[in-house]
Amino acid sequence: MAPGHPLSTIAVALAVVAGLVWLAVTPPGVLASEPVSDTHPGSADGGPEAGPPAAGEPDGLTVVDPDDVVDLAEAELAREGGVAAEVSYPVVPDADPLSDFLDRALSAEVDAFEAANPGAVSFESAWNLTAANDDIVGVRVTREETDSEGTREGYTTYWYDALTGSTHPSTALIAGQGELEELNGLVRDALPGTAAPDAVHPIASLYDSVGFNPAGDLVVEFDAGQVAPVEEGRTHAVVAASESAPLLSDLGERALRSATRGVRDFAVAAPPREEEISRETAVPGVLPPAGEDVDCSAPGSKCVALTYDDGPGGRTPELLDILAEYDARATFFVTGYPVMEDPRTVRRAYAEGHELANHTLSHPDLAGLGAGGIRSDLETVQALVYRETGYTMDLMRPPYGSTDAEVASVTADMGLAQILWSIDTNDWKDRKSSVVADRAVDGASPGAIILMHDIHDTTVDASRAIVRELDERGYTMVTVSQLLGATEPGEAYVDGAPEPPAETEGDGGEPEGDEAA
Repeated sequence: MAPGHPLSTIAVALAVVAGLVWLAVTPPGVLASEPVSDTHPGSADGGPEAGPPAAGEPDGLTVVDPDDVVDLAEAELAREGGVAAEVSYPVVPDADPLSDFLDRALSAEVDAFEAANPGAVSFESAWNLTAANDDIVGVRVTREETDSEGTREGYTTYWYDALTGSTHPSTALIAGQGELEELNGLVRDALPGTAAPDAVHPIASLYDSVGFNPAGDLVVEFDAGQVAPVEEGRTHAVVAASESAPLLSDLGERALRSATRGVRDFAVAAPPREEEISRETAVPGVLPPAGEDVDCSAPGSKCVALTYDDGPGGRTPELLDILAEYDARATFFVTGYPVMEDPRTVRRAYAEGHELANHTLSHPDLAGLGAGGIRSDLETVQALVYRETGYTMDLMRPPYGSTDAEVASVTADMGLAQILWSIDTNDWKDRKSSVVADRAVDGASPGAIILMHDIHDTTVDASRAIVRELDERGYTMVTVSQLLGATEPGEAYVDGAPEPPAETEGDGGEPEGDEAA
């Protein structure tokens, strides 16, 4: 959730931001609780459940009474310096891996909040259990983030699976990306009238708190300000079990059974076994920047990368409509302040398969800025985009194309490759759409990286002609990561020209056509 006001740069280590939400370093234990019936309100037979009923409200996740978990304790996050933080999490005896995960994940949340919001005042969080049966534990975290604009509440729910020894984000309850997209449509229909359905997309950052109510219906809750006005607070959608159950993964089905069954004297029977550690990271809602539908390295391929800097701008949604019309992909080198002002467009671009990359917070000339200044400017944008999408960017573009050995060193350390360009449309200087379009189209060749800026109206106007003409000429418009494949952090790239086609021998054994010259 990005703040809606200007911010200054604060440095923070990117390593604690990237990927901790998806950590799965939890050896399995065997969970034991008093047996109850396998039937539950969300089951197919609809039979009555045995044992105590699950507690909770119809529009919220189920709630486990802490007194029903044997020797349940609480730990405080130990953190020195930086933003004031009061963060707690549960400690279940003999389930140390779960507590260790929560310690790291919550620490990463605080660091990301501080990095993305230099005006941060405080971060507070509390927790409750939403499930504790058999091999599944659900932990719901409620956080309050305070800055100069006030306090906003947010929610995250994690799911611990003792059988695989892993702690999962909420999207792991859904079978796959296609099922998450189907669920997304159902959620849009179920939103209250104050919410904006077109602000809801099937990405990890929006589906980070998913669980079940006592009846077995699936409940999705959104942070304040994500999909409705911030003054509305928590916004939620309830999807009936009859519609949501077919979309669940195996883990989701087990979580449903666990959440909708009452708890009696829950305990972990034995500590985990190191040899059964499982690390699973692939989950719905985390979208790759390089799809497998096209191979730009193949000889004779005609891939080109459209890139847009400095946005999102006021007409970026219109540009996204144009790209969607031609099934084209682009890479958006976003700048920090516009991301803060329009996070919904950033989430939409990511959800529609476009690549997000770092173009600094305030567009400085990085060359000569010094390592501390370079890192500070880039880390703020890394944190902003991570919080809005759940995606950790691995590409950046130095403003003005200005780079030096210091920039290369810092970006290498941060895991960011430097992306320059092979075609400069000069759209910032020549505000005439026909001129911009001609430069892009006439200069296009396989492997080209085309530089534009989506903050200019004339560029958006030109893009319609550019995309249409490139499509007619047989080009495939891809993300930079699709064009280049794997990149080396710190290295600078200007294009991604494929290998030339293999020479074809004619009747006389000589190359045919122009290659004979």
